[in-house]
Amino acid sequence: MAFGACDWPDQTEYLHGEAPRNVILFIGDGMGAEQAKAASIDRFGSDGGLGFQEFPVVGYVETRSADSAVTDSAAAATAMATGFRVGNGVISLSVPGDRSRLLTILEYLQRYGKSTGLVSTKFITDATPAAFGAHQSSRSMTDRIALDYLERSRPDLLLGGGGYGIGDRIASANGYTVVADAAELDAVPDDARMVSGQFGSGAMPFEYDGLGDLPTLSVMVAKAIAILSSDPDGFFLMVEGGLIDTACHSNDLARAVREVQGFDDAVSIATAWAIGRTDTLIIVVADHETGGLDGASGTFSTTGHTSADVPVYAWGEGADRFGGTVENRDIPCLILDMPVD
Repeated sequence: MAFGACDWPDQTEYLHGEAPRNVILFIGDGMGAEQAKAASIDRFGSDGGLGFQEFPVVGYVETRSADSAVTDSAAAATAMATGFRVGNGVISLSVPGDRSRLLTILEYLQRYGKSTGLVSTKFITDATPAAFGAHQSSRSMTDRIALDYLERSRPDLLLGGGGYGIGDRIASANGYTVVADAAELDAVPDDARMVSGQFGSGAMPFEYDGLGDLPTLSVMVAKAIAILSSDPDGFFLMVEGGLIDTACHSNDLARAVREVQGFDDAVSIATAWAIGRTDTLIIVVADHETGGLDGASGTFSTTGHTSADVPVYAWGEGADRFGGTVENRDIPCLILDMPVD
């Protein structure tokens, strides 16, 4: 397994360095600056009112992939997970290159005893979460991505839409407790491990349309933090607001705005938990922008992704490293306080 572009620290360097004990990485899929602006204007009447917009450090991230100025979610998330840029559609393999598996920050931090979790409003084997816990040549290989989770990387928590390779039987057979709705998730003890929340089949519903008995992103994040924070060694949690991208592909402003607001609500859950702590880093970023949105007018210019730089917002231990303009592949290096290549 190959290391990423930054020289990730060995055990001595890591344990005695400036890396935070707990890391919560929020990825708003497709959420550029204009999506945040539109959500803030809708909720508060002006820009800048979302919780993450008020974080003390704000920078920008260049979002290209190895083979295109316009990235897809697989390549973008791989860059943020491994420090390597890969071709569009690739999940944490060195393509172009020797096709070796690229060590992800989730896998790296597991080596030092940290608990790990993946949360998404899309199906949990979709591209963004997959890049942190799987290694496949195509994001469409969801059955193999599921096996990578269940048999290789084994995150302590998998919360998101079900299906696409993940089912009750296979998750249970691999030692996961499976829950299917908000009530069952709430009943999971906070000292539990190996929990798979499979909420429906495919992407979860838009918050705008109501989720019925399924948990919101905020509910999933609250339970994820409650469980993972019981580990004395700390934790790594990746949270994806995946339906922002889905709504923007359809140029559906109302649903995009509500998904950003729900995403911000989830970030606020994490920030409230971390207030007063000096060992936790919270990062909010996008993998790319979708739709070419003008947030003030509410108009889109495309149904696809764009090459626009996206904001990164940081709070807590090591947040100052995220100011200025960085590349998407710099993200894991900055989290671990390592020099950027």
